[in-house]
Amino acid sequence: MVLISSIFLFGVLVALLSMLGVNLWVRPKAALDRVAGEIEAAEQGLSHPALAFREIMRKLGNVIPTSPKDSGMLQRRLQTAGLRHPSALKVLYGFKGTLAVGLPVVVAVMQLGFSLGGDNWMAYVVAAAAVGYLAPNEFLRHVAKRRQLAVKKGMANALDLLVVCVESGLGLDQAIMQVAKELQNAHPEISDEFGVVNLELRAGKRRQEAMRNLGMRTGVDEVKKLVAVLVQADRFGTSIASSLKSHSDYMRVVAQMEAETKAAKIGVKLVFPIFFFILPSLFVVTVGPIVVRIFRELLPMMNN
Repeated sequence: MVLISSIFLFGVLVALLSMLGVNLWVRPKAALDRVAGEIEAAEQGLSHPALAFREIMRKLGNVIPTSPKDSGMLQRRLQTAGLRHPSALKVLYGFKGTLAVGLPVVVAVMQLGFSLGGDNWMAYVVAAAAVGYLAPNEFLRHVAKRRQLAVKKGMANALDLLVVCVESGLGLDQAIMQVAKELQNAHPEISDEFGVVNLELRAGKRRQEAMRNLGMRTGVDEVKKLVAVLVQADRFGTSIASSLKSHSDYMRVVAQMEAETKAAKIGVKLVFPIFFFILPSLFVVTVGPIVVRIFRELLPMMNN
């Protein structure tokens, strides 16, 4: 029984690691990554393991029942993380369902094969199901937060470049397109978001609506403030160049104040590392030789 359980557990782990490797490290070709490439591959009968795996997860996601409130929240978080594929939400639900079923099976097999957990095996199975269902949400939240930090980091350069483009005579739409091109290598997240704004403007959306969508997608306060400045300048007919320049100066002052605040907190944050890591070393170096000398010389003299 132990041998069969070990073989089954090994097979499950190999399958999970293989799917993870295919999904994360084995990248499709550039043509298959794009929508047109996927259509051509489907017409020619070509396929890729990553695309097949995504299709399986999408079909599983279609089966799993969802609530509109949860779906809306996850859809917004997927947009914040930069995952805008139409089937991204269904793939996420497919992952959630697979992990919610797969992890309890692995825990149950380990319990039967190695007698782990004792009488609380049911609690471990339920906990594994909960972890499997909630882990993709936490992973998605981490990815979205990391992308928001990247957008916030590149916002200063994007704003300065936008000011330069507008002051040089370009319109706001052309300036956004130029910023998206120039920051493609330095800040790909900002370039991606500005590229989406450019596509929405080309599709016929109003500028105010496209800018508000930018603020909603990113969820970054700096971007929302920039959107508010641009919307107000467009609505009241003020100079966009002067508005952007004033906002750039304001953002620079805010960034300086944030840096000063972080610098002021360094002293408090260093208390615990100093107390737990540096002071013991100092005590060992300064007091250690004296203690050794006391044990070697003073105690024998007292005993004599």
